Amino acid sequence: MEPVITFYPGVTKWDIRKKVWDYIEDNNLANFPRPVHNRIPNFKGASQAAEKLTGLEEFRTSKTIKVNPDKPQQQARFVTLDARKTLLVPTPRLRTGLFNKIVPPEGASKDILKICSTSQGVKEYSVPIGLDAKVQVDLVVVGSVAVSEKGWRIGKGEGFADMEYAMMVSMGAVSQSTIVVTIVHDCQVVDIPEELVDTHDLTVDYILTPSKVIKTECKHPKPKGIIWSKVDLNLLGKIPILKKLREMEKEAGKDVTLKTELPGTIENPSLTEGEGAQDVVGSSNNKTLCSVRKTETTRPDGITTVYIGNIPQNLRVREFKTVLREHDAVPLRLNWQGAKRQAFLDYKDPQTAESVLAALEGLSITGSSIRAELAKSQRSPRNHGAAPRRPKSAEAESSAEVKSLS
Repeated sequence: MEPVITFYPGVTKWDIRKKVWDYIEDNNLANFPRPVHNRIPNFKGASQAAEKLTGLEEFRTSKTIKVNPDKPQQQARFVTLDARKTLLVPTPRLRTGLFNKIVPPEGASKDILKICSTSQGVKEYSVPIGLDAKVQVDLVVVGSVAVSEKGWRIGKGEGFADMEYAMMVSMGAVSQSTIVVTIVHDCQVVDIPEELVDTHDLTVDYILTPSKVIKTECKHPKPKGIIWSKVDLNLLGKIPILKKLREMEKEAGKDVTLKTELPGTIENPSLTEGEGAQDVVGSSNNKTLCSVRKTETTRPDGITTVYIGNIPQNLRVREFKTVLREHDAVPLRLNWQGAKRQAFLDYKDPQTAESVLAALEGLSITGSSIRAELAKSQRSPRNHGAAPRRPKSAEAESSAEVKSLS
């Protein structure tokens, strides 16, 4: 069956997400919470699709199953508990650990199990599972924004599914043979260009939709663990379990050198909760169409500002942040001026700004060629582009609606 959503050549992961989210909303295919943008969509028919789990031989033979905590996987959590299997649910944004084990009351009825399957039930009927626990996960259920019949998967852009799987690899809970299932609406099954799939992206073995079961036969290797050279101290501080995991791997003799400990690297303190998680297990940059201007000048305080113009009119700041994360372009500060279709990005030094300009070169968002260059006030006299000047004072920044990447 041909996908109902198609894409133009040079499409990026963000373009795919945006078009899927828009299609689901425009065709009223979503349940609460809405809008589905920047979420794993809770689509109509999610429960029907999740019921197909029970028909998989891999489900029937599994003892321990990990299911993500999003709303569309609530029925998957219920059928797991109803089959009297051990259910593990990742802690939200990995703030307090990796897993919670759901422990229903003894002799729990189906009604109680349904409560245990809700987000509130996960909080009330669970116990934490530490990294030192000898857990063997037999089946993994993840949410997706888009997935292809080849097994390529795209999440909502924060990288937590990839991170969770990589951490499970590191603690010995999963292996290359562990089955991964995703549950989506039929419209979310699309053609994803193979060049968008990074070495460490999580792929899936089964796709369950309201109308069918797809076995992908995917041969792409799953994440093999945390790439410590892509972890910085800020991210390490925001996901405490990473610290313990790093200590364990260091004791085992593995190289756990962090990104900010490598020669020539600079820590970016702007990464807030959840940001940068996708970089820990690998990411990919994909660009098409745009011109970039460069210079060597900077402000006296060393901060270098990049001007972004021709932003799509209906683009939201949260969506723009996702684009920046995907292109390793997270700034110290983001000055968003969506009404003017422009933004200003502050970076620590000229070298970082130059690398961002290179990363954003040729970027197109939903068909709009993005203009990326240094802000006018920071260009050398010989460069006379028309980019607006960035607000110079803290007060001016405030009036221009400064938004951090939090």
